[in-house]
Amino acid sequence: MASHFSGVLQLTDLDDFITPSQECVKPVKVEKKQGKSVAKIQIEDDGSYVQVNQDGGKQKLEKAKITLNDCLACSGCITSAESVLITQQSHEELLKVLGSNKAGEMEQKIVVVSVSPQSRASLAAHYDLSSSETGRRLTSFFKGLGVHHVFDTSFSRTFSLLESQREFVERFQRKEQDNKSLPMLTSACPGWICYAEKTHGEYILPYISTTRSPQQMMGSLVKGYFAEQQGLSPQQIYHVAVMPCFDKKLEASRSDFYLSKAETREVDCVITSAEVLNMLEEQNVSLNGLEPATPDTMFSSVCGDEFLCHSGSGSGGYLHHVFTHAAKQLFGEEVKELAYKTLRNKDFQEVTLEKDGVVVLCFAATYGFRNIQNLVQKLKRGKSPYHFVEVMACPSGCLNGGGQVKASAGQNQKELLQKVEELYKAERALLPEDDSRVAELYQSWLHSVGQERAKELLHTQYHTVEKMTNGLTMKW
Repeated sequence: MASHFSGVLQLTDLDDFITPSQECVKPVKVEKKQGKSVAKIQIEDDGSYVQVNQDGGKQKLEKAKITLNDCLACSGCITSAESVLITQQSHEELLKVLGSNKAGEMEQKIVVVSVSPQSRASLAAHYDLSSSETGRRLTSFFKGLGVHHVFDTSFSRTFSLLESQREFVERFQRKEQDNKSLPMLTSACPGWICYAEKTHGEYILPYISTTRSPQQMMGSLVKGYFAEQQGLSPQQIYHVAVMPCFDKKLEASRSDFYLSKAETREVDCVITSAEVLNMLEEQNVSLNGLEPATPDTMFSSVCGDEFLCHSGSGSGGYLHHVFTHAAKQLFGEEVKELAYKTLRNKDFQEVTLEKDGVVVLCFAATYGFRNIQNLVQKLKRGKSPYHFVEVMACPSGCLNGGGQVKASAGQNQKELLQKVEELYKAERALLPEDDSRVAELYQSWLHSVGQERAKELLHTQYHTVEKMTNGLTMKW
């Protein structure tokens, strides 16, 4: 069975691709004690591990099952394991929670679904609808199942874009004092982040933006502000994100996004665009046959019934918005249109700003594993000319994510991707700075919690994952 994760997660040198036919175990930490070894570990004929004590006594060691949280926290394995994902991060889990709510079996959960604009566009292409129409009909579908609120992650992405703009200007202004402040590398792609943490560690991590992705920004909004406004504890909310990418399931499981006090994750479950299509088909429902519902406006970028988008790439428009903001803030230049220059291939593009004949800003968009490797090698050789790079693991970016709806029989995948891109870009663009609702939340919510807490809610951190040098992990 093929893995759905991005190539970046599978093509490292850490032997981290485990097929579903293999058993996935997390290595057990052995505490080292001074003096003589008091026990040995031997492998039995059946493959089990046994601890042999000095007195000859034997104790069978239990294998620790891996969870999604371990996938980004251990250097021994990253599983493609649909078997693991199905139990914790699948549409069956969402249906189980909704079923439990209806049966009154447990404490009622307020179910919130946050839908990405890339997923809307993918489903819109499948059903031959506009992206906004698809958003309204998805709202109708989810609410018909018992979901209480359906939000749009374009709204949370506005926070990500604004924070990325501010972070870049701050990094640019300290570049003389800090030689690792630039280039700033985007952080919205979890496949890229996992690769960076496990393969390049401390060398590359300082360059990566600390700004949260739209998915995890929405996690802060839903389990923080929304919970407070509704008089709920974070535990009482079950938050589902609909994403174009399987790697997003791993992002949601990171320990950085676990609320220890409330004992809950900011995003409880991630399902992909294709999984939503499966849900619709299992329910014998077509979006074409559903009555559209009015979008929830609390956390949605809408104007009337129409969903709004951001300018730039289908991966969030980070390069576009950071470039135009930096040009104005740092050099007083109003940039109306960006001129992209294609380099090695269509997934490696460059944008520059010249002033008085001198290049003062040099940005790039780098998609796909091969281009990412080239970028990292340039950085290591000190030959990267860039101030900012929009990095995405998937070729063609998020609109071509592994979780998107695939081409049907007789349909060309390239043509489908082009249709998805057209539908995505057909929505009216909104400048992040012009979103009055987001500006209001900065004032009413983020200022009230204090600067340090606000930073925790909007930013994150990364962790070097050490390679394991363990005889048991060797291939013989």
